[in-house]
Amino acid sequence: MTDVLGTGTDLASVVGEQPDPVLFATVSGAHLYGFPSRDSDVDLRGVHLLATADLVGLSEPEETRSRMWWESGVEMDLVTHDLRKFVRLMLRRNGYVLEQLLSPLVVHTGDEHRELISLAPGVLTRHHAHHYRGFATTQWRLFEKSGELKPLLYTFRVLLTGIHLMRSGEVQADLPTLAGQIASPAYLPDLIAAKAEREHGAADVPRARVEEDVERLHTLLDEAQDASALPDAPSAYDALHAFVVRVRLDGVRGGRDGVRGPEGVGEGLPAPGGVLER
Repeated sequence: MTDVLGTGTDLASVVGEQPDPVLFATVSGAHLYGFPSRDSDVDLRGVHLLATADLVGLSEPEETRSRMWWESGVEMDLVTHDLRKFVRLMLRRNGYVLEQLLSPLVVHTGDEHRELISLAPGVLTRHHAHHYRGFATTQWRLFEKSGELKPLLYTFRVLLTGIHLMRSGEVQADLPTLAGQIASPAYLPDLIAAKAEREHGAADVPRARVEEDVERLHTLLDEAQDASALPDAPSAYDALHAFVVRVRLDGVRGGRDGVRGPEGVGEGLPAPGGVLER
């Protein structure tokens, strides 16, 4: 039983039910970001491997699969991408998929997962700041409309993740950790504690003060991007191309057993906490 959240829910069993081999599955969402509520759903994210025949025939391949259900009173949300699509997203300055890949909340892993993690530093660029800036703007607009705590915490989380990435080359998604490393509003711990009690609720903080703090973090993100040592373009395209081809062909030559299966469930990541070895 793989219970990475301590909820008593066997998340690993979900992996074995999928129609195609799953290379990895991790927990994302509020649990990864460090502010889950008592009634938060569980966001499972990962990569499946389509058979080569699914990609070369006339039918459109099912590159993304989504499923939502309830288990032991917990709402579950599973989204997986085919390996090729996932790697293409990695190359498009998509911080979201990198956070999934590097999540320390691992439900299922294996050699392919670890190799993909080792290639992740080669996709990081200073332009990932655009991803986090855009994400923050979207969440801020939601907060302006609703006044709810959840989009406000998302706004702070993505801005701090972007700043940290630009400064250090490390993908860190946990808001409490980020708040301890970057000058952040003093009220953030109280907001996180309030979110733990209720998934939906108003943010108990003056709007003008929040707006000033968010604007300051946007400025810090701009400055961090300008000063970042990260490159302008990914360097791992060829290595990732070779990886996708090899994994796909190995899976076909060896049959479905050619992909790491249940023996990989529950193993830890080589880089806990999402630290990218540079």
